[in-house]
Amino acid sequence: MNVVLAVLAALAATPSAPAIHALPPVHLAPAVADSIRKSEEKDWKDTADWLKSSPTSYLATVQRQDFGDRASMVVGREVGCDVRVDDPEMAARHVRVTVVGDSFHVEALGDTARFAVKDAWLRDATVGPSSIRIGRFTLRLSHQRFPAIIVFDPKSPHYAAYHGNKVFPVDLRYRYELSLTPNPAPDTVIITSTRGNQRRAVREGWFDFLVGSTPCRLEAVRLLEPGVGEHDVSVFFRDATSGKESYGMGRYVDPQPLPDGRWLIDFNSAYNPACAFSDHYNCPIPRKVNTLKVAIRAGEMDSKYH
Repeated sequence: MNVVLAVLAALAATPSAPAIHALPPVHLAPAVADSIRKSEEKDWKDTADWLKSSPTSYLATVQRQDFGDRASMVVGREVGCDVRVDDPEMAARHVRVTVVGDSFHVEALGDTARFAVKDAWLRDATVGPSSIRIGRFTLRLSHQRFPAIIVFDPKSPHYAAYHGNKVFPVDLRYRYELSLTPNPAPDTVIITSTRGNQRRAVREGWFDFLVGSTPCRLEAVRLLEPGVGEHDVSVFFRDATSGKESYGMGRYVDPQPLPDGRWLIDFNSAYNPACAFSDHYNCPIPRKVNTLKVAIRAGEMDSKYH
């Protein structure tokens, strides 16, 4: 009897999976709905304009070099540089970039070499994951615990491939205000990325919602990487449209915190990873548990840049 009681006590102490309380979309007054719809449509038009011509558009990328086992890389025009940019604006050996913990130390090498951080032209600086400029080029210093340098060129030949971006019609039946069901014992999960890296993230909890009459659940994570805020939450997902109407690898939606502690999740803002447009990125791949059987016909579609 004592053994039975001990087993029952152990079972009672074992944390069970949090209960699912799936909620329907938020109800909106017609005037509010119309305003939100126009705002969503404008955001996607702005995104298309950014993709078409911005110097930091996905289509502006021309080169990526991962640090790998190296602590430092040299950027310059000279053959033999780790990141070679054969352009008169670049000195033979222009800058050395060194990974220092979660940051980067950038130092000019040529006598006249400089680089810009925002609007300041410098010869030496330590910066977090961010960008620097050399002439017309932007160098993104990407960390993600797998550091790399990505080169953007406003004269990139990839702009010629631009053919807009496709989105589903705005449908506010995919807009939710949800509580995050907290993970009772936050654990670390591994999220594979498109370059084969294993990226670590804390599983913060779950969002539960109804699509039509179907209960759905998506896990929310916080990537354990430089530049990710302590309260940042990400949702990477696939659904029944993936590989058909939407990008095959999946899409992302960014939960927005609300004043009352809940989160706004609007799938009309669901977007494709940068890898849908360029091979120069390292994008999280949605975990299998975040594959929905229902179709989320909202947000960005597959514009087929690959």
